[in-house]
Amino acid sequence: MTGTHPGGDRADARRNRARVLTAATEAFTADGLDVSLGTIAHRAGVGAGTVYRHFPSKQALLEAVLVRHVDDLAACGRRRAAAHPPTEAFFAFLHDIVERSRGGGHVCDAVIADGSWPHPLLTASRRRFGHTLTTLLDVAQRAGGVRTDVGPDDVTALATGCAAILAAHPDRAAGLRLVTLTLDTLRTCGTVTKAHHLRDDPCAECGTPLPHRPTGRPARYCGATCRQRARRRRLAP
Repeated sequence: MTGTHPGGDRADARRNRARVLTAATEAFTADGLDVSLGTIAHRAGVGAGTVYRHFPSKQALLEAVLVRHVDDLAACGRRRAAAHPPTEAFFAFLHDIVERSRGGGHVCDAVIADGSWPHPLLTASRRRFGHTLTTLLDVAQRAGGVRTDVGPDDVTALATGCAAILAAHPDRAAGLRLVTLTLDTLRTCGTVTKAHHLRDDPCAECGTPLPHRPTGRPARYCGATCRQRARRRRLAP
């Protein structure tokens, strides 16, 4: 006698949904918003019915892609806060936002342009992100590393502009340098010089500020993950 375990069904559904979201994110970034749901299903390795079961319209899929992106950013910010001192955590989080958001502005624009607002899932997701950003900013300001005359909206606007700079720049390393120079305008006057003294150029892959090395060759990457990612990029056809 055979049967289907309800828990297994739910796990399969969650996996399929995650695969569709990943495929949709890649397809929208690479091919634009005109890509069909059938193409996304093919990239995800699932049937078209699976896509429609989770996302009855392309607009619903676009919103889900954006919700996952914003939630991932908020989770990244919480990890930074737990692992680094306040100012370092704040600026590392900004670099995360810039790196992960480059090239994805058209998805955000498409969702915002939709006339069927409000989107409760996206509203809740943006609220979680806003809380994380505000907390990191407040703690960094109280630590003396960030100017006190800027607020979360200023920071969000600046990070959005930096993401556009990075996406448009033909030289990734040069683009990351411009991003770092731009974000450094948020530092307090006394810490900008100190910050440049204490580090080399940003990580060539993710843009995170690198610690200064008094001896030896300057580091190019912040760790093994970025080093391997850069190597895969170089070897890609």
